[in-house]
Amino acid sequence: MTTQPATSEQLLLSTQRTGPSSGVEPLQDGESGEDDPPKSGPAVREPPAPPARPGLDTTAVLPYASSRASLRTRRLRAWMITAPADLAALLAPLLLSDRYWRGTLVMAGLTVALFAGGGLYRARRHLSILDELPSLGGRLLASAAVVAIIAALRHESAEYVVGFMRGVALSAGLVIVSRAITRKVTVVARKRRWVEHNAIVIGAGPVGSELARLLRRYPEYGLRFVGCVDADPSPLPGGMPLIGTVADLEQLVRLAGCEVLIIADPSCPESVLMELLRRPASAACDLWAAPRLWGTRSYGGNADHIGAIPVVKIGATTLSGPRWAVKRVSDVLFALVALLLLSPVLLLCVLATALEGPRGIFFQQERIGRHGHPFQLVKFRSMRPADERESQTNWSIAHDRRVGPIGRFLRRTSLDELPQLWNILRGDMSVVGPRPERPYFVAKFSAEYPHYAMRHRVPAGLTGLAQVSGLRGDTPISDRARFDNYYIENWSLWLDVKVILRTVAEVFRAGGR
Repeated sequence: MTTQPATSEQLLLSTQRTGPSSGVEPLQDGESGEDDPPKSGPAVREPPAPPARPGLDTTAVLPYASSRASLRTRRLRAWMITAPADLAALLAPLLLSDRYWRGTLVMAGLTVALFAGGGLYRARRHLSILDELPSLGGRLLASAAVVAIIAALRHESAEYVVGFMRGVALSAGLVIVSRAITRKVTVVARKRRWVEHNAIVIGAGPVGSELARLLRRYPEYGLRFVGCVDADPSPLPGGMPLIGTVADLEQLVRLAGCEVLIIADPSCPESVLMELLRRPASAACDLWAAPRLWGTRSYGGNADHIGAIPVVKIGATTLSGPRWAVKRVSDVLFALVALLLLSPVLLLCVLATALEGPRGIFFQQERIGRHGHPFQLVKFRSMRPADERESQTNWSIAHDRRVGPIGRFLRRTSLDELPQLWNILRGDMSVVGPRPERPYFVAKFSAEYPHYAMRHRVPAGLTGLAQVSGLRGDTPISDRARFDNYYIENWSLWLDVKVILRTVAEVFRAGGR
């Protein structure tokens, strides 16, 4: 066994581990860690460096970081294979006859939607057509029944309906066959390591050690085991050796090109673990977890497992990808419709604000949006601050005598917020999200409350879950941050609809006072 490659890697990493404090500091964006490249030769003496954190052995993950299969397939997702195959199978009857093309298109669209809603396009570690067959069959029957009823109502001819149902039966059979083929091809590709994703197991106890053993022995799960991390640098007796601690997770994810994290009962508080998983590099990984009570029962209708250990996929801790695209499209549509329908109300607000005094109609103020970027928020003016410092640092003007009757009415009914529809169209804001705050208070609250800055993972919102839950005005900032982060991590289109409906109710309730 040659040691020369490992020696050069250790020299490279030793330059990254030097610094004024002990332990490994993650590289910042834009830093390569190669300002002082290592030199070879016996006469070269390395400068003294603080000892690395006990248990840290990042050289162990370097061979995996250069995995060619992982680099090729790191952006590959399950739906990229199964969704096109399903769609092709559903549209195959059009190759035989175009007589039923409308019904075939409706059937294809409805079936794909039902499959997506049932989780049939989510990633799975254990692939088997037999596991998916009940869910596939039920959704195919449901979509076929809906389309057949529509066809029977539109066409009174029994011959037409029978002919259409033959095409539906053909589509259903082809979907099941195509699923069986794609599953078999995927398993073969995984076994031959053509398709794989680098994975780190968080937790070095018995469950983590068993998961590590299974991943190394069975490549058909599509995960290439990189190593284990845990809070305690010394593993449990019989546990896996560690490549680092949970504090090193961010650096190890970058170093290994890791795409999957598996939580296996680590010995650290959940609050600490969640803080680490919300960091940029970790949040970009797919997150799986082995439930702590996994020996009691199976989880859900789409249970998954690695060996005999059940695992569940955890939703992303931030909004990105298709979910973010859906939210952005819904924001733009909502803002356009609202501007059109509320244009008479906006005109009345402009006239009322102008009549109350010659102070200008609109008020612009710097606020902090997504990823900490500032933007100019627009509102109807309700008063004029004494100076810019007061505008930036005065927490509330609810009882300020400079607010006139019209301004007070606009604030009580939230009509002063309507110009922010323009901010939504520009992309500065969203309809629902954390309320934007001024830079002075963002810096203050971020220093006082550890989770406050995490609310900037999404754009600020015209309304938010915290506001409709009674957290307005002088209410605890920590509670607001918890509600905002809960909204981000549990986002759905229906959650946005619920917040909007509750906001409308709050506006009418306030306007009636």
